[in-house]
Amino acid sequence: MYTKRTRFKKDILCEFLPPARKLKHDKVIILCPGMPGSPSKKEVLEFWAKKGYWVFLLRYRGSWESGGSFLKISPHKDVLDILDGLTKGFKDIYSEEIIKLKAEKIYIFGSSFGGPAALLASSDKRVTKVVVMSSVVDWTEESKKEPLDWLAGFTKEAFGEAYRFNKRDWNKLKSGKFYSPAFEIKNINSKKILMIHAKDDDIVLYKPVERFAGNLGCELFLIKRGGHLSFSSFTKVRFLKKIEKFFKKL
Repeated sequence: MYTKRTRFKKDILCEFLPPARKLKHDKVIILCPGMPGSPSKKEVLEFWAKKGYWVFLLRYRGSWESGGSFLKISPHKDVLDILDGLTKGFKDIYSEEIIKLKAEKIYIFGSSFGGPAALLASSDKRVTKVVVMSSVVDWTEESKKEPLDWLAGFTKEAFGEAYRFNKRDWNKLKSGKFYSPAFEIKNINSKKILMIHAKDDDIVLYKPVERFAGNLGCELFLIKRGGHLSFSSFTKVRFLKKIEKFFKKL
């Protein structure tokens, strides 16, 4: 399967795949990856496309092929802009075909840094369910392994212009109010959320996540071992049954 490409709101580059088999009603998955890291998630795109979903993998504004400045605005707004574009129409850049979807169900998957984008987007009525792996919930709860100041320097040195941000915008994360599920907890729909986390995650610590899930009242699947769960975990058998069962819940 060859991944296709499109842009939303001129800036947001998405790789996408149509469903391998056409279903009666369109179902959509939007993938919000972690950072920094390789933008290639073809395995996950193909896996869910084969299950009958339209699958979109976004590049946050200011990262990789997307335009704009990283963290100038909250990355969850990139997700909302994609939701707008699905019904208004988007162009397959290769074929120049204009595609419009009437999605019956829209699911958002988020991992690590991308978790807050998925969680914050849950407040939109168009979003059906949200699943997050190893999601950050509060940027003020830093781990010793990847504190924010270190991560900013590492990203600049290791990834260069793949992430284009200034110090002022990066430091908004430290406020605890910007791009923060913990700060916006009253606006998050608990019934839409499934959180998956490992107790031995040393990058995003599990205690703040456990506390957040308890305060929110959402479903939390906590495992003893697994470390910082990778994006490929969305295709693993140990989580797949849990995710699909959650999809079926009203």
